Amino acid sequence: MEKIREHIKVQQERAILVGAYPKDKNGQNKNDNLAELTALAESAGAIVVGRLQQRLSRINPSTYIGKGKAEYLSQKVQETQANLVIFDNDLTPGQIRELEKIVKVRVLDRSELILDIFATRAQTKQAKLQVELAQLEYTYPRLTRMWSHLDNVAGAGGGTAAGAVGGIGTRGTGEKQLEIDRRLVSKRITDLKRELAEIDRRILREIAGRKDFFKICLVGYTNAGKSTLLNALTGADVLVEDRLFATLDTRTRKWRIDGGLEVLLSDTVGFVSKLPHHLVASFKATLEEAVHADLLLHVADASSPEAFDQIQSVQKVLEEIGCGGKPVLLLLNKCDRIADGGLFDSLQSVYPDALCISARSGLNLDLLAQRVLDYVKGQNIYIRLRCAPSEGRIITFLRTHAAGLKECYDEQGVLLEGWLGRNQLPHLRHLGAQPEEVCL
Repeated sequence: MEKIREHIKVQQERAILVGAYPKDKNGQNKNDNLAELTALAESAGAIVVGRLQQRLSRINPSTYIGKGKAEYLSQKVQETQANLVIFDNDLTPGQIRELEKIVKVRVLDRSELILDIFATRAQTKQAKLQVELAQLEYTYPRLTRMWSHLDNVAGAGGGTAAGAVGGIGTRGTGEKQLEIDRRLVSKRITDLKRELAEIDRRILREIAGRKDFFKICLVGYTNAGKSTLLNALTGADVLVEDRLFATLDTRTRKWRIDGGLEVLLSDTVGFVSKLPHHLVASFKATLEEAVHADLLLHVADASSPEAFDQIQSVQKVLEEIGCGGKPVLLLLNKCDRIADGGLFDSLQSVYPDALCISARSGLNLDLLAQRVLDYVKGQNIYIRLRCAPSEGRIITFLRTHAAGLKECYDEQGVLLEGWLGRNQLPHLRHLGAQPEEVCL
């Protein structure tokens, strides 16, 4: 069993999925299932050969599931010739160790599986650093009981010739391998945080440099179609794949909505329910786009049977990262692939302001642009301001965005008047202008 936990790669392994869910207060079973874990496991490259669920009145501190269910799981592993068991729960190192003794194969919990997927998807330096940090922070508190090699290293044994394993300068009580591992991991975590802090500062500088633009961020459950929508709206050519977490890096493109009006549209990493908090913390720099956006477009897969749960999962993560108060427009994507009309009717009933679209076919993308345009502009107001002829950015902004603009040049500078959306005033003030609202 010493070799069981040397690797955590899931690719091409035969896996049995296990979900242990608590009963509600009335003793009834919750309507949980392993659909999401199945998608995660298959996305990691595993071949799912079995599923097992248990309703718990209490968690077994030793094996999480009951001892009898653990023995049954061992039989199922032998029958299916599985070499991996994946839990839809977060397990302690002790529980993993005891379960591996019983089932005789590797056991992964939900967080380890998601970390493995992120590790295979990371392409850029930033994403790789973020994933490595999340893995190390997950592993660090588990070092004590995760591996069996954490014994004293050479050097112990006393001062006799028989006990002098190392020679002069190496004899003594020795240092435990656990302490060495902890020190190395701790140092690496510190180095990674330092590198990511610098990346975070750079991203914040980039975001601050976009103050002249209205910023929109695509958020949503993984594989809901955010990258496809980004491509459809901006003509970008970002990676689109029908798999979970295909995109780990933020991509920002200009989106021309109406005439000369341009906004910045950003794509972000997808969410899942119970996203490991280490990943949320590690991907802080990536999620800054959502935190600093003026408007969030929440893309939901309306064709998924789990649409309600996925929408709620995204809303929960948005709260966790500080976006709970942001204005959000819900987009029910993949409307051209809906098989369950009753579910879709329920979605529209619960979310009456949501917009039904299809990023792939282009359905209602014109309505989406109009909705965003209405929000960007807000209520039209008539403004007047004076500036110097050299303040070209202010003049250009008003020529681009104001309706019925009048320009009058005199000895005092330029007098500008016209109709502008109220929501555009903050961007105008960012440029140094002091507009005055005029009642007509």
